[in-house]
Amino acid sequence: RKTHEQGQKTGGILLAMAIFLVFVEMAVQYESLTNPLVILFSIPFTTIGVGLGLWLFDIPLSMPVWLGLIMLSGIVVNNAIVLVEQIEIEREKNNQIIDAISTAASLRLRPILMTTLTTVLGMTPLAIGLGEGSEMLQPLAFVIAWGLSFSMLVSLVLVPVVYRLFHFRATSPQINANER
Repeated sequence: RKTHEQGQKTGGILLAMAIFLVFVEMAVQYESLTNPLVILFSIPFTTIGVGLGLWLFDIPLSMPVWLGLIMLSGIVVNNAIVLVEQIEIEREKNNQIIDAISTAASLRLRPILMTTLTTVLGMTPLAIGLGEGSEMLQPLAFVIAWGLSFSMLVSLVLVPVVYRLFHFRATSPQINANER
């Protein structure tokens, strides 16, 4: 019992550290806190899909589940980065923020779908438990498959909405300094 609780605590700490390091890395690269916060905002909502899957199939929290959550966080962040980067590119073209979000979402729909579907389909045999020794990694694959399936909606719907909320002052295209 004590070992199980220690494993839960360690898993939570590892997940928090991974998310923090990703946030710091993005904050340095973006030289801002706004877009990294928009991107990281998708992680907590992904856990809804994971929690639902774990509850429906009565899978207990274990270290493979925590490792799956860490991997899932990286994939979800990658999907959100792809979308936010495209929104930024569209905004640099002097598009209105709503038009930039719409264009970016339509351009990045296929890459996000491809990432999600290939990963979920690749993890499905392990999540089902096919093959010898799959019992140990089955929870990891299960977390990734359920979390990614739910995060696809998060990436395509929630990230653009949160981006718009965080950039509420930017209703018009940016004016270049030479145009003033």
